[in-house]
Amino acid sequence: MTHWLTDFIEQFGYFAILLLIAIENIFPPIPSEVILTLGGFLVHVTNLRLIGVILVSTLGSLVGAIILFSLSRNLTLKRLEKLLGTKLFKILGFKKDDAQKAISWFDKHGIGAIFYGRCIPVVRSLISIPAGISHVGWIKFLILTTFGSLIWNSVLVGLGFYMGKNWQVIVKIFDDYTLLIIALLIILFIYFGIKWYKNRIKVRN
Repeated sequence: MTHWLTDFIEQFGYFAILLLIAIENIFPPIPSEVILTLGGFLVHVTNLRLIGVILVSTLGSLVGAIILFSLSRNLTLKRLEKLLGTKLFKILGFKKDDAQKAISWFDKHGIGAIFYGRCIPVVRSLISIPAGISHVGWIKFLILTTFGSLIWNSVLVGLGFYMGKNWQVIVKIFDDYTLLIIALLIILFIYFGIKWYKNRIKVRN
């Protein structure tokens, strides 16, 4: 994969980085850690410039985020309530008003998550969805996404540039970090699942 990415970026330059990052933000087949750190390294051996790689990768992040955000905005409260009202979701314990509760919670606490979420593996590719569902304002979304992506991209491109030929060491570290994040998410899911189940038993009793 590394050879293919290197050839692709060497052939198409900044456009390749923009395209790869945009795709990664919608459906991450190739982690941004790989693309960005490789891009930082290639500054040493191609005509790419450090600031150029950072800027086009941030633009790519913005393009991908806008696509997800736009699609998610079509998931209206009524559509969500209809989905939660189906038999499957009722069996799982969901209620129609859960949709409104979730959106209200994001409106109250989740705006800043757009910014911070752009710096967390896995989450950074998905944070645009709840933002779209909650109909966060375009200006807020674009500003938070741009600055959050700029920080993430600058760090990884800078690390790739600093490490040079050893850029894959950074990818390994972030791979371990990603596994830790996923493990924590699973633990939290199990914890709240058990808590929800216990609460339902109390209500029935």
